[in-house]
Amino acid sequence: MARAVSINLCTTYSCVGVFQHGKVEIIANDQGNRTTPFYVAFTDSERLIGDAAKNQVVLNPNNTVFDAKRLIGRKFNDASVQSDMKH
Repeated sequence: MARAVSINLCTTYSCVGVFQHGKVEIIANDQGNRTTPFYVAFTDSERLIGDAAKNQVVLNPNNTVFDAKRLIGRKFNDASVQSDMKH
């Protein structure tokens, strides 16, 4: 039987599912959750994703990206991208 992988990029959370053996299984992340916050953060020493990035957003707002799905396919100089960068 064929297998398939599905990546669901929602606005605030994402998840990955695998279809195999006639059913879909949503894969848990390293925290044991089946959905992962759509956050990425950069510090001086590391890149954080998911829950780790979301948990530090208050301390590092200028280097944290979230709701990135709205940015996919847009050019850097797009008015909505520039507006998001100000907030």
